[in-house]
Amino acid sequence: MTTRSNILPPKQADTAGPALRPGITPLTGTSAVIKQIIALVIMLVPLAGIVMALQRVLEGRMSTTDVVLFCVFYFLQMAGITIGFHRYLAHKTFNTSSFFEGLLLICGSMAAQGPIMFWVTTHRRHHTYSDQPGDPHSPNLHGQGLLGRLRGIWYAHMPWMLARDVSGWNFFAPDILANRKLFFYHRTYGLWIVLGLVLPAAIGGTIGGTWDAAFSGFLFGGLARIFLANQAAWCVGSLCHMIGSKPFKTGDNSTNNWPVAILTFGEGLQNNHHAFPGSYRHGVKWWEPDLSGWLLAGMGKIGIVWNLRSPDKKTIEKMRVRNR
Repeated sequence: MTTRSNILPPKQADTAGPALRPGITPLTGTSAVIKQIIALVIMLVPLAGIVMALQRVLEGRMSTTDVVLFCVFYFLQMAGITIGFHRYLAHKTFNTSSFFEGLLLICGSMAAQGPIMFWVTTHRRHHTYSDQPGDPHSPNLHGQGLLGRLRGIWYAHMPWMLARDVSGWNFFAPDILANRKLFFYHRTYGLWIVLGLVLPAAIGGTIGGTWDAAFSGFLFGGLARIFLANQAAWCVGSLCHMIGSKPFKTGDNSTNNWPVAILTFGEGLQNNHHAFPGSYRHGVKWWEPDLSGWLLAGMGKIGIVWNLRSPDKKTIEKMRVRNR
């Protein structure tokens, strides 16, 4: 297996600005404003939800059902993003059935991190220009010193979504654009966000028997879950390109950050991932925290997924030796 995914365009020279890089189109006028409004909604509405959820916690109004709903939908969202959007769609590290594919993409869409085409093109662009001009969320392009590092880590965490540019569909994801079945989940993205909010509300209301219980389920299993899960996910692009260990030399500043990896089911092992982007598992060692990799290995044994791709020991050791 090669150490670079064969679906990513080759890296370009470092001299061009982001908007001049192949596959990146500047946005102006109404298009730029619409993108920024959508990004602000994604950031601010779940923030309001977590504030209201915390108020209920402080008032002693959080129920066991609320906790369970939060945990279950956090798991579904994170699995959908890490296994479905990332390892399945963006890097094609395994194959699966149409049914399980749909389940993964619906759960990933519930995260409100953007529809499939946005998510995949942004991520492939990140790999193509990792920590270079053109990387949509690098924390390492915003000046030197402590102030530059703080400015960079903040930008890479959330404000990058307000940037006035767009990643080209034909350039970064022609394979998904040509697949009508996958594009269906892109077009119905909003429906799955609504489902991810209505379902915990319906479950909470059914169990609690009141409208207040339904609203509480909506908050904990919906908005608060989206807020906290996305904060963890966005740490992969910010913290994990600045703070952590670097067992492999990857040509960028990707790091392995265990606390982030635990919260994101293995995504925080960014240095491993950038060394072997075509691998279904981010944990090179069995004990590295990679819940999504462990789940995929287990599902591979019972036939839910197959053709799991990963580097062999010789390839891993060659990378280690070459970069000492």
